[in-house]
Amino acid sequence: MGLKNREIILEGPHGKVRIKRNEHGIPEITANTPAEAAFGQGYMHATDRQLQVLLTRLLVQGRMSEMLMGDQELIDYDRFIRRINFLPDPETVIAGLLPETREWLDSYIAGFNMRLTRKGTVFEFRLLSYKPEPLTLKDILLSSKVLGFLGLSDAQLNAEKLIIQMIQNGADEKKLKELFPYISEKIDYKMIGKVTLQAPVIPSVLKWLWKLPRFKGSNNWVVSGKHTESGKPILCSDPHVEVNRVPPLWYETVLHLPGNTILGSGLPGSPNIVIGRTSKIAWGITYAYMDMVDYRIEECKAGKFRRRDGWQSFNIREEKIKIKGKDTITDTYYENEHGVLEGDPGQDGFYLVMKWSAARDCGWDDFNGYRGLLEAGTVREAMALCRDMTAGSWNFVFADIDGNTGYQMCGRAFKRPPHVSGLIPLPAWESRHDGNGFIKSMDLPSLYNPREGIIVTANNDLNHLGKAKVINLSMASYRAERIRQLLEKNRKQSVSSMKKIQYDLYSIQAELLMKVIRPLLPDTPNGNILREWDCIYTDDSHGATLFESVYRQLLESVFGRNGIGMEVLGYILDETPVFSDYYGNFDSILMKKNSSWLSGKERDEVFKEAIELGLSAAARPYGETRRLKFNQIFFDGKLPAFLGFDRGPFSLPGSRSTVLQGQIFKNGGRTSTDSPAYRMITDMASHEIHTNLPGGASDRRFSRWYASDLKNWISGQYKVLK
Repeated sequence: MGLKNREIILEGPHGKVRIKRNEHGIPEITANTPAEAAFGQGYMHATDRQLQVLLTRLLVQGRMSEMLMGDQELIDYDRFIRRINFLPDPETVIAGLLPETREWLDSYIAGFNMRLTRKGTVFEFRLLSYKPEPLTLKDILLSSKVLGFLGLSDAQLNAEKLIIQMIQNGADEKKLKELFPYISEKIDYKMIGKVTLQAPVIPSVLKWLWKLPRFKGSNNWVVSGKHTESGKPILCSDPHVEVNRVPPLWYETVLHLPGNTILGSGLPGSPNIVIGRTSKIAWGITYAYMDMVDYRIEECKAGKFRRRDGWQSFNIREEKIKIKGKDTITDTYYENEHGVLEGDPGQDGFYLVMKWSAARDCGWDDFNGYRGLLEAGTVREAMALCRDMTAGSWNFVFADIDGNTGYQMCGRAFKRPPHVSGLIPLPAWESRHDGNGFIKSMDLPSLYNPREGIIVTANNDLNHLGKAKVINLSMASYRAERIRQLLEKNRKQSVSSMKKIQYDLYSIQAELLMKVIRPLLPDTPNGNILREWDCIYTDDSHGATLFESVYRQLLESVFGRNGIGMEVLGYILDETPVFSDYYGNFDSILMKKNSSWLSGKERDEVFKEAIELGLSAAARPYGETRRLKFNQIFFDGKLPAFLGFDRGPFSLPGSRSTVLQGQIFKNGGRTSTDSPAYRMITDMASHEIHTNLPGGASDRRFSRWYASDLKNWISGQYKVLK
């Protein structure tokens, strides 16, 4: 499949499938039905992304130490991933699949396994003597559940654990509720102080955990025809995940069916087109930041947990972890109606128990929905299909060729009592805190053909578009505000103008903070540089570097020295993704003239001290502070640079708050990123999409398609798929 003009004809389960790469190396698959097309998708995923698919499978199964190496770090990883039990009911999920969805998934699996049987495994696995088993339906279902949790629900858990740690460190209740305004209940400091917290996830686990796709931020928007040159809607979507990896997360495909062509991108390992369009409709996603997890407090004694009517026994689950070259180990987990216990109930005390709303009895509608999108004819149909997806929380935007636009959130949210925010762990033995099932999908945020003709989502709080509050923590609204600002400024948008928006580097966050900072700046060289800064994060900007230095000092002055503690704040900023998700909560304090976090000081006094410290930094070009390598996911930078598996270093543009979000942070000592990992723009007046991504179709180092789109992604150029 290396030659552009070579065509492969496959005999699938239901008929012939033709596959030919286009000029960009992207497979164009011609078939008579979606199931036949899925067969071709499976074949090409095994051709181009076998390493990604099968490594992901081992990671989500928690079988790395069994199949690859018996190293302690892989054992630790497997033990961590087994704790959650992501797919306890595969038979239930399979039973929920529509017949056409089951046929579609089975055909994909058959195509993948045909290629695996014909050509064997990639050399990375042969180095470790790993011979993969055939792909199964359970593998696809498990991966979907895990990817719906990691980066999405676990971001919420990290923030809730931070709140607990702040309470245990004596953070003032007024300060906590100012920082996290959705906290509604009175905080029981004495009770939460008794809780024994598990140690943080160790770095060796995080190192492997971040090889899995982890959704974080994203942008998507759609405008109606009254805002476009063509008179038809234009839809844009750019999901933000880790980009400093090779191959890129996404895989593009063109599917030609009778009377319908599907263009778009999905995750290797399933046939879902997650972002894309057909001949009639288009769709894009962002992460919705719905709260799908809860911590409760269990009092444990002699291996049992407390309830009003006495002490009850946990359900015990054992996980046997086979280790290559070593003895099998057995881990024991304790579960009840509130989830998995974080601790040993044999040791008397108070422990957290974690409940995930998508743990059981859901997930099939996600596949039914994506399969249905391939044949949906209108925005209304597409919204109905996506509304009932439950394994992950997403914001979908839609457009159709008739000029309609829409927005729909999906996910499964707990229906909590009015006094329960979901941010504070409450005693599990008090039934008044218990919820009553889940919020109805019809009550989730949605929007159809808004009068203003503009729909924008960027991980911001969208509770106002629904009948129930399903978000209690979200990203700041800066990116959404900037996108809307640019859309409203130009009343006749085009694909070209949308490209400029996707690469926009202006920061509303910086604009707002600079209104406070600018009058306080000293008449010094660095002070004058920052004073003249235009709030645009270009690579050659010295002002952007100084702003970031001052911003860091502001965080340390207000939060490190006045509540959280310098050591804890440093850990949050430097070694976790918590701040990269929820920086807007911290900014809301910085913007206030009077706040309990200022500890009685005038805001200008605190800002002046931080400005003085921040301006002592060297005024380097911003791009010099943003250099990083894109490492191959298996070897992860261990091979010599001249072999070409890794690419770069490159300068990552943007900031946490620009449309082109460019966040760089550490997690367990490993450098990670949030940045657009795929960009798609489509005008419903023509049947084409404009795209780029940070890499190419293939994960094979010596393929011409290994990094074929990387130059476009860096330079802001787009290819066109028709």
